[in-house]
Amino acid sequence: MSQGEKFSKTKKIVIATVDILLFHLSILFSFYIQFKENIPDYNFVAYTSSFIYIMAVFVFLNILFGIYILYNKSLIDFLYITIIVQVIMTIAIMAVTFAGRWFTFPRSVLVYTLIVSTLILFIWRAIVYLLYVKLNGTKQVMLVGTKEKVHSAYQNFASAKNERHKVKIVVVNHYYENIKAHIDEIDIVYLASQIQKEEKIKIYELLIKNEKKLFLNTSFENIVMVNPNIMNIEDESIIEISDFKIPGEDDFIKRVVDILFSAVLLILTSPIMLITVILVKLTSKGPAFYSQVRITQGGKEFNILKFRSMAATAEKDSGPVLASSGDARITPIGKYLRALRIDELPQLFNVLKGEMSVVGPRPERPFFVDQFQKQNPAYYLRHNVRAGITGYAQVYGKYASDFNSKLNFDLIYIKKYSFFLDA
Repeated sequence: MSQGEKFSKTKKIVIATVDILLFHLSILFSFYIQFKENIPDYNFVAYTSSFIYIMAVFVFLNILFGIYILYNKSLIDFLYITIIVQVIMTIAIMAVTFAGRWFTFPRSVLVYTLIVSTLILFIWRAIVYLLYVKLNGTKQVMLVGTKEKVHSAYQNFASAKNERHKVKIVVVNHYYENIKAHIDEIDIVYLASQIQKEEKIKIYELLIKNEKKLFLNTSFENIVMVNPNIMNIEDESIIEISDFKIPGEDDFIKRVVDILFSAVLLILTSPIMLITVILVKLTSKGPAFYSQVRITQGGKEFNILKFRSMAATAEKDSGPVLASSGDARITPIGKYLRALRIDELPQLFNVLKGEMSVVGPRPERPFFVDQFQKQNPAYYLRHNVRAGITGYAQVYGKYASDFNSKLNFDLIYIKKYSFFLDA
């Protein structure tokens, strides 16, 4: 692990700790607004008794919505996520206190907490984000590769939500010579496509000598080299390529955590799920739940369970079609269920049954799996692990990313897997 990664993990822990403290203070301040100095013991004990559970749900929701991933967000994103999480937290606190039979938690305090915590947490996160942007500064990037690959990379950098990376120079031929000529003008070289081995080595040496960063594209050749094992035989060091699998002992721990986590979350979210069933039934024709055949570990088929967020006849005429942003088939209430990810909650039953994991590659239908497998022979590797409710591609990628981009995220997740990566 690099120093940068250590710093990143430490930074996230510090930010999450301050988040918990500020949320706790927001609740205390809300009690003060309601009762001033005369807080009844029977009201306050409802909070102190449920504190651990409330904060656990708070941290989980913030991780689920990616609040601690800074590099690919804007201030508007932080405001949006903060509002969503705090609205869900208001419902979650009601669920937690109901499940724990702590009925004396004042509803007026919940309303105050929603307003106060949203404001305080957003201000804190805005400060963190602005400091992050200022401390990192804007890095000047040189794109290197074929015209097609460079064009695609340029569009990707141009669509970024902040200006952490700015493309300054584009090189489509005479790679080494052009990099050397402009080495003092840039901070990062991004090799957008594969180049000849001899020239690549010269470029590596040049960048190391001049202390410049190197970015590589996520080709299969590069992903294969992620997380290698170093071994020594006599006086020779050997690089062993790691498998696209989660080691047995890690997979066992992952499964235990999945069972415990999904069981607890099902209990805590049961009131939310009940409300969702009623809303779906009232706002559109058809069943509240939606079952569909998907593919999970080992290429096995299973029936995924979701709250229905599309019209019941969504694919009657069109046949199988991948969902997209702004999809006209999505119901009015379905838009909110998808935005809040509430439609995924029934999949906790799939997790308990062992068909899915909380974190892993999102499962696809057999129809699309067959198509993707023909287009990319490495696609089957994502089925070396259980499918997930959420995954690396959903946290770090875009909703509309093509299947190759999502596949790269999934393969990197499998190669880099650790218990802390799921967290």
